[in-house]
Amino acid sequence: MTRIIQIQKTDNVVIPTDAVPKGSSIEGGLVALDDIPQGHKIALQTLKKGDAVIRYGIIIGYLKQDVTAGAWINEYMLELPSPPPLEDMPWGTNVNAVLPSSPLKTFMGYDIPGAPYAGIRNILAIMPTVQCVSGVLNVAVERMKAELLPHYPNVDDIVPLNHAYGCGVAIGAREAHVWIRSLKNLLYNPNFGGEIMVVALGCEKLTPDMLLDTKKNTAENLIILQECKGFKAMVDALMSMAEQKLQKLNRRKRTELPLSKLCVGMQCGGSDTFSGVTSNPSAGYASDLLVNAGATVLFSEVTEVRDGVHLIAARCVDETTRNKLAAEMRWYDDYLDKGGIDRNANPTPGNKKGGLANIVEKAMGSIAKSGTAPVVEVLSPGERPSRQGLIYAATPASDIVCGPEQLASGIVLQVFMTGRGTPYGLAAAPVIKVSSRTVMKEMWNDLIDVNAGIIAESKETIEEVGLHLFNMIVDTASGRYKPWAEQYRLHNDLCIFNPAPIT
Repeated sequence: MTRIIQIQKTDNVVIPTDAVPKGSSIEGGLVALDDIPQGHKIALQTLKKGDAVIRYGIIIGYLKQDVTAGAWINEYMLELPSPPPLEDMPWGTNVNAVLPSSPLKTFMGYDIPGAPYAGIRNILAIMPTVQCVSGVLNVAVERMKAELLPHYPNVDDIVPLNHAYGCGVAIGAREAHVWIRSLKNLLYNPNFGGEIMVVALGCEKLTPDMLLDTKKNTAENLIILQECKGFKAMVDALMSMAEQKLQKLNRRKRTELPLSKLCVGMQCGGSDTFSGVTSNPSAGYASDLLVNAGATVLFSEVTEVRDGVHLIAARCVDETTRNKLAAEMRWYDDYLDKGGIDRNANPTPGNKKGGLANIVEKAMGSIAKSGTAPVVEVLSPGERPSRQGLIYAATPASDIVCGPEQLASGIVLQVFMTGRGTPYGLAAAPVIKVSSRTVMKEMWNDLIDVNAGIIAESKETIEEVGLHLFNMIVDTASGRYKPWAEQYRLHNDLCIFNPAPIT
């Protein structure tokens, strides 16, 4: 008999833990009226056209046709409900959750005097002011890794922070500040140790002073290629500056630090219906442990919060935070509307194949990765935190955009939940992969770090997997563990969010 999972007692649909052939008996006395894929919704009762379909205790859609108990309810049968209103959302009504007690309070990291967060990797990062110089920079970095890096064993890597902007973008456009702020803040990610290295062309719109303050905008940190006499001189200049930076970084040592010096990002991608049952809730429990120990945790993805924004607002600690949350949602509603789409453009074919009928259902599972802690701050894309604790960092939901934006906001490690599987990774920070299903771990045993699928199999609880994940986060931060994506150097391109026009 196939097992089923019901999230809330008020839900009128359940999901099966395995695929169900038509005519099969299902836990609870149901009989499958269709061939139902693993994790897809099964009606618990007879429902009429126009009735609400309820999962996670909320309405995920309205039926376009009648269904009978035991029937498969799929994406084509649901009409999307209206998003929650953003005006006057109650705040502070759910801020008293009792967080689980953290068993660890410290980690081994690279402290940066005067900085709120410490690094967990020791990386030389080099940022171009404009995409035009990336070719030269890439050639130079290859030489640096071959000729210089072996002489500095305490330095983990040399990473070019290549991006697509700097010229051909309307610098004075209303939204250009988003990508400029993101690049500027990315330079100061704690994993880079406070060492700044910028490469300019010399004629671009994004001038060095837009990235560097007066004290940092010096010949010690900046190379302008148009001032170099030929290609060889360009590469020689980059090599020389890099060696000076490597010498400084090589002197850094790990020391025992409080977890309040750690900033972690939570993200999910390639989600399925089990993401909100296993991997995201266990990540939420790990998040609560981190926050209890004083760490800062960022969760993001605007379209995957929008339909649960009222739940986030209830956890906001003050009216200012609630207002910023509403403003970010409102901005994104307008951004999507100008593109002629709505939030339901988010789910991918893989999401739907994995049982997620629409963005509402996906959002309810996505929010689970935030745990239960109060939300102390809301950030615009690429903005840096001013508080410690659980923070909502507004970013697009796209994996390859969310990650870089969280890096700009200061994360030094990311936890990434997946149901369908993705080899995503970041060059600037390790990424821990958590699978929602055991079959995903079995398929990608050497890519998935933690299997949360055992929760659906009743082999471990959310709390047990969450504690295991918390310990792995601390071990990764301390350099004792390298996630698979880091071991294989699976580095996605750095895709900075840019809502400004290209001229």
